[in-house]
Amino acid sequence: MALTPTTTIALGFQAPGFNLPDTVSGQTLSFEDIKGEKGTLVMFICNHCPFVVHIRKGLVQLARDYITRGIGVVAISSNDVLNYPDDRPEKMRELAVECAFPFPYLYDESQKVARAYDAACTPDFSVFDAQEKCVYRGRMDASGPGNNIPVNGKDLRTVFDALLTGKPVPEQQTPSIGCSIKWK
Repeated sequence: MALTPTTTIALGFQAPGFNLPDTVSGQTLSFEDIKGEKGTLVMFICNHCPFVVHIRKGLVQLARDYITRGIGVVAISSNDVLNYPDDRPEKMRELAVECAFPFPYLYDESQKVARAYDAACTPDFSVFDAQEKCVYRGRMDASGPGNNIPVNGKDLRTVFDALLTGKPVPEQQTPSIGCSIKWK
C-alpha cells in the first residue's frame, strides 16, 4: 500500500457544495444540511483503508464530543466500488450502523465531490469555520497503524476548540496520510 498525504493547498477557500446520498437514511444531503454553527469537518474515508480502521473508534468519539457543541461532521466515501467492493454503499451503511456513526456517511459515486475538495487520501480532513472558509487541512492526530501512538484526535480537537472559543486556528498543520482515494 502506497502512503498518500493530504494535498497541500492554500487555506481560506469556500467549502464546495454537494448533494450526496446518505447511505444510512437514504436522504440526499448538502453541505448546508450538515454544517455546524461554529464549524464543519468534511472528511473522506472508506471502509477498508487500514488508516481509517485504525482511527475509526476515536473518530466516532471525537464527533460525539463536538457535534453537540456546534461542529458539523460528515464522512464521504468516493472510492471506485467496482474495484473495491468493500466500499459499496450497502457496506458503508452496514459499517455506519455497526459503529454507530453520529454523522452522515455519504457516497460520492461520481467522485466529483472528492475532486472539488482536492481530497487525496483516506482519511482526508478539511475543517471549515462558521463562514464556510477552510481553516484546516491535516491529520486527526499523530497516531497511525503500528506506531504505538494512541488515537486521541489531538490535532482536530485543537482546531475545534479554537473555533468554539474564537481563537486562531494553529498555522502549523501536519497533513493526514493514508491510502489513496481509489479513482475510477
